[in-house]
Amino acid sequence: MPDAKDLPARFRVSPSARVTLAEIDPDDVHGWDRDDAEQLTVELMERMSDAQDRLWAEAKHALLVVLQGIDAAGKDGTIRKVMTAFNPQGCVVSSFKVPTPQELAHDYLWRVHQRVPAKGEIGIFNRSHYEDVLVVRVHELVPESVWSKRYDQIRDFERLLTDTGTSIVKLFLYISRDEQRERFQERYDNPRKRWKFSLGDLEERKLWDDYLRAYEDALEKTSTDDAPWYVVPANHNWFRNLVVASILAEVLDNLKPSYPPEPDLPKDLVIE
Repeated sequence: MPDAKDLPARFRVSPSARVTLAEIDPDDVHGWDRDDAEQLTVELMERMSDAQDRLWAEAKHALLVVLQGIDAAGKDGTIRKVMTAFNPQGCVVSSFKVPTPQELAHDYLWRVHQRVPAKGEIGIFNRSHYEDVLVVRVHELVPESVWSKRYDQIRDFERLLTDTGTSIVKLFLYISRDEQRERFQERYDNPRKRWKFSLGDLEERKLWDDYLRAYEDALEKTSTDDAPWYVVPANHNWFRNLVVASILAEVLDNLKPSYPPEPDLPKDLVIE
C-alpha cells in the first residue's frame, strides 16, 4: 500500500502556481489499489468523525469545504460518500444555483457569506462564490473588467474568514471529457438518474475548453497558504474519496480540536 500521508501535499496547489490541467491525468490513481483505498477511506472517515465531535464541543473554529467541478465531476457523490462521516447536527451543505432576484440585488458574495459555518460547525459548499469567475466568465454575463477584479475580492473575503477562525479547503474534482460523456450517458440511460440530465448539459459540454481555462486561472489566482486549492483526480470515485478524506482528516487534525474542560462535579455522583 502506498503512503497516504503525502496525498494532501501531492494535490495541493501552491500559491500563484500555474496549473495546466492538460498535464494532469484525472485517471491516475498514483499506485493505489481499490481495496486498500476503500479500507483506508473508512479509517480516515472515522478520524474525521472523531475530530468533528471535538470541533463541535470546543466551538472555537469552523471548517468550510468548497466543492467545485465541471458537470458530472462527482460533487454530490463526494458529499454522499465522504461527508457522511460528519454528524449532520454540526454540518450544513449549501448548494448555490442561479441567483434569485433578491440575491442579484446584492453583491455577489452576499448570499455566500450568509452560509459560512459558525464556530464549531463544518460547512460544505456544493458550488460556491467561484461560479462568479467561472460560469459568469464563460457565458460573458458580466464584462471582463468586472469578473477580473473578483479574484482579489475573493482572496480578501477568504482572508477575512480565515483571520476570524474559519479554515477553508477548496477541492476541484477533475474528470476527463471522455469520463463526463460516459457519466452523462449513464444518467440518460438510467431511469433513476435521468432526472439529473438535461439537454442544457450538452450545451455546457461544448464549452469544455473555456471552463478549463477559467478553472486554471481561478486555481492560480486564489490558492493561498490559508485557503488552498486541491486538484483531485476524480475519474475513479474510490480514489477521489480517498484523496478527499485524506485532505479533510489532515486539516481537522491540524486544528487540534479538544473537548472543553470537565465541569466541576461532585465525586462519585449517583444519578437516581
